[in-house]
Amino acid sequence: MEKVDFKKKLKDLYNPSTKEVSLVDVPEMNFVMIDGSGDPNTAQEYQEAIEVLYSISYAIKFMIKKNQEIDYGVMPLEGLWWTDDMSQFSIDNKDIWKWTAMIMQPEFVTPVLFQDACLQVERKKKKLKISKTRFQSIHEGKSAQIMHIGPFSDEGPTIQKIHSFVKEQGYTFDGLLQKHHEIYLNDFRKTAPDKMKTIIRQSVLST
Repeated sequence: MEKVDFKKKLKDLYNPSTKEVSLVDVPEMNFVMIDGSGDPNTAQEYQEAIEVLYSISYAIKFMIKKNQEIDYGVMPLEGLWWTDDMSQFSIDNKDIWKWTAMIMQPEFVTPVLFQDACLQVERKKKKLKISKTRFQSIHEGKSAQIMHIGPFSDEGPTIQKIHSFVKEQGYTFDGLLQKHHEIYLNDFRKTAPDKMKTIIRQSVLST
């Protein structure tokens, strides 16, 4: 049976430096995703979205393992974050945040396989609401990123470091179109805040 470690295969995208911001070219990739709004620390909608995404992603993994004899680790949870008015985007007012929670899927995962996995999860876990889940491709292209170590509440200086880098390199971005992107390498429900590893990524445009 073939075994694939996509975090190693995509090392440039999933293991950036903790010290320096780097530019990467993010290819088009497929995701299982759910949109929502509200404070991720308190919104039940966000907690339910995480459970749905992992349930579907693991269902896909085991279907691939059984039918295609390819074994791989489910990829980490990721999130796109924004507000309708980006001037109001602040960690002090998370109630107005909007988000897309998502998990990357290997290139051999198809929309049909996604639908089959949704039906399987729906049968086994009837309490889960999977109707908002979708399978979609995203192509971020040129992006700046860095690894943040520590609690989410301390991300401010790291985010500012990325924004300064983007400006210094002659790029720009629109927070409503090129959304703030985070990749959670730990399960933040089980990991101590000071040990959290979060990739902060910002796709950019040439000026």
